[in-house]
Amino acid sequence: MEKVANGLFVSIDYTGTLDNGEVFDSSEGRQPMELQMGSGNVISGSESAIMGMSLNETKTFTLSPEEAYGHRDDSQMHDFPKSDIPEGMEPEVGQTLMLSTPQGQQIPARVDRIDDQKVSFDLNHPLAGQSLTFRIEVVGISETATQQHGGCGAGCSSTGCGCGDSGCC
Repeated sequence: MEKVANGLFVSIDYTGTLDNGEVFDSSEGRQPMELQMGSGNVISGSESAIMGMSLNETKTFTLSPEEAYGHRDDSQMHDFPKSDIPEGMEPEVGQTLMLSTPQGQQIPARVDRIDDQKVSFDLNHPLAGQSLTFRIEVVGISETATQQHGGCGAGCSSTGCGCGDSGCC
């Protein structure tokens, strides 16, 4: 029986939950997520847990913050003068906006606080500091990709955990 190994393309159905049982992402109702093992497109703890699994095998595992998105980092809190906010944009606390770095890279930032003078943004990943539990099932193993990958795919969610930041799961 074929097992998951480096270089292979693996399709998984998954559900990710927080310690309180809240589902933060799932492939339910969507195409399974396909990843190439060893490519670094998922958080490292997930890849280690999937390695060696067989087709149709299911597994539940929990990743510590160190194995997932790290701990919250207070240095990732940034204040910007309200005058720097584009005219017509009305940020709201809790809203996630895309900020541009001086190099032109887009990064998600959650509005943490707003006062008369400034807007405070939290640049930590939304799942930073959280232990993440995944229930996965390997539904495909292939030597070649079976899905087209044109940007973000099944790994995307409202937490932003799939797009451009090492994937989800």
